[in-house]
Parts: sequence; C-alpha cells; structure tokens
Amino acid sequence: MNGGERGVTAGARSVLLAVAPDPKLDGEAVERLTRQLRTEVAALDVESVAPAPGGSVPDGAKAADPVTVGAIVVALSASGGVLPALAETLRAWLDRHDRARAISMTIDGDSIEVTRATTEQQNALIDAFVRRHSAE
Repeated sequence: MNGGERGVTAGARSVLLAVAPDPKLDGEAVERLTRQLRTEVAALDVESVAPAPGGSVPDGAKAADPVTVGAIVVALSASGGVLPALAETLRAWLDRHDRARAISMTIDGDSIEVTRATTEQQNALIDAFVRRHSAE
C-alpha cells in the first residue's frame, strides 16, 4: 500500500516525525519543507502520511508555530519492514535540506533526533533505534 493521506488502519504503527527548522524560517517556509518530506515519505510502502493534528498553516495566515507545522504522522503497516527505509529517507532528506536542522522520529514514546552529525554517527544511532522497534 502506498501512503496517501488516509487514516491509520487497525494494526498499523504510528510514527510521529517533527522537522526542527532553522529558527529564522516562518511558518509558510516550514510548511513547504514539511510538504516536501511528506511527499518523499508517502513514496515509501507506508499505510498513510498526514499532517499531525494542528500541523498546517491556516489559509491566509502569515505565521504559525514552526514545531507544530513541521510535524507529520506516518502509519506503518503492522507487518513492518519499512522502518529502515523510512530512517534512510529521513537521513537523505535532511542532507539535502539545509534549512532543516533535525528531524525527530517518535514511536511509542521513544524518540530519536536525526541531526547533521557525521554519517557514521547518524548510521549508528538510527540503526540502534530501528533495531529496537523492528523487533516489536
């Protein structure tokens, strides 16, 4: 199943992604960054990808809370297997977008923040996180 903006189905695992943008960016710029990330994540074999509740800039608004605007919810199928691909997508996306400082990924209250650390540091941290959540 490819990830559009549908609801989370029974048995799907929910992952909260939050973009930590450059603090100089306004809500509109953060929303653009977040939409780009959503598009890439939706191309993976995920159940759904949607803005987190309260996670979009209202029509005509000039500003919004960048933390709220930069949050999306991804539903992974219960059969799993896509978590490593999601982690790699986040890593690659962050490398290409210098206006995003980090992306946090939260599963069942356990969070990891992917930053502009060295590739080796990112790989070790993300691999450990993925292993923790792939076994469930």
